[in-house]
Order: sequence, then structure tokens, then C-alpha cells
Amino acid sequence: MSSSTTVRTARRRTLRVAAAALTAAAALTLTACSGSDAGGTKSAGHAGTGAAAAGGAGAAAGAQGSDAKAGSDAKAEAKSSADAGAKAGVAVKQSGGSHAGTAKASSPVRTERLVDGSKAEIYDLGSQHYRAKIISRGSVVATLETTDQEVDAGLDANDMFVVLTMGGEVHSWMGGGHRGPGTFKLAGGWTAKVTKVGELRYRAQIIGHEGSVDATLETKQHDVGLDANGVYIVLSAGGVISAHG
Repeated sequence: MSSSTTVRTARRRTLRVAAAALTAAAALTLTACSGSDAGGTKSAGHAGTGAAAAGGAGAAAGAQGSDAKAGSDAKAEAKSSADAGAKAGVAVKQSGGSHAGTAKASSPVRTERLVDGSKAEIYDLGSQHYRAKIISRGSVVATLETTDQEVDAGLDANDMFVVLTMGGEVHSWMGGGHRGPGTFKLAGGWTAKVTKVGELRYRAQIIGHEGSVDATLETKQHDVGLDANGVYIVLSAGGVISAHG
């Protein structure tokens, strides 16, 4: 069972969140070829005439030029191999960083005990995006997750109420629920006006000390929650509202 929240904040309440994105690492394989030096053979002939001596000198010069070209090509290939190796090293380093981020998201940042004895594993998904898995007797019985719509998350779990805030905090309490429709006094001096707007859809206007509507909770076939300045409120899909401060 999963839970998320839709909250429209009025006047004094402002919530902020940024979406987060997970990145996957790509493997890179580079194959570098190494070159080898090519050698030439110099030969000198005995000069019988002046023309023959000149021909021998020309052949020796040609051989030296071939040696120089082979040496230059070998150096170029060696430099290409070194550059390829350096690029491969950078790719491996970047890949390792991405894997580390994925591992963080798959492991809970902490575990908290809830009021009924179950526990909540809290996962940091990045940019004020959190998930809480409610675990009882070794099994996941519910999941709460804050969303990119600037809202907290809430749950009514058989009269145990749980709120997961945008900051990754978990608060739980037992009882204290009021079944709507109706107007009810809540903890912290808040008043909730609960109305039914459809099948498994209820709306709660959270009214402050001065009579203004400071926040609105609305279920859409799932429970919702709110951190109202340190007072935690849950409205269930069945119209039950409870608060704890």
C-alpha cells in the first residue's frame, strides 16, 4: 500500500522541494594499439668511379630517411596509446561515482521505531525526496513517499497515524481521530473542516487562529498527511482526521 499527498498551501505555508534524478553509469572499453620501431639497413659500396661513389652516397641517404620516418610513426602510435589509456581511466572514475549514488538510494539512511512497535526504514532519494517503508514482523506492510508536488505524506494504519515530511522525518501516534464530514478542533490550536467530495475523496480545510484557511488536504482514494508548523495531521481516504503535536 503506497501513500502520497496533495496539499495546496495558502498565505503563510510554503513548502519547497526539487525533483531528483538518478543517473546510470555506462561502461567504456578502449583498445589501444601500440606500434613498434622499424629499422633500416645502411650499406656502403666501394666506389670504382666518381659516378659510382655518388650513387652509393644517394642510396645511403635514402636508407637514413626511411629510418627517420619509421621512428616518427612509432612515436605517434605510442602517444595515441597513452591518450587512449588516460581516457579509459577517466571513464572508470566517472562510472564509479554513479554506482555510489545508486547504492545510496537503495540503502536506508536510518531506521526508526514506530509507536505500535513496527519500524520505518527511511530512504533518501535526493532533493528532499524521501521514502519510508513500514515493516512489521519482517514484511513491508506500507510505503510512504514524498513527491515532487511540494507535499508531505500520511498514513492511517489501523488507528496508528504516520506522517513522513519533506525533510525525511517520521512521526507516529495512536488514536485521536475524528470521522468527517464535520468541523473538528485539532492539536496546536488548528481547526479542520472536513467535507466529502466523492467516493473515497475527502477534503479538509486547515484553519488557523485568525480564521483563515492556511492549508488544504484532499484524499484521492489514498491517505494524505501534513506537517503544519510542527503539528502533524493525517486525513484518511475514509474521512478520518487526526493530529498530533
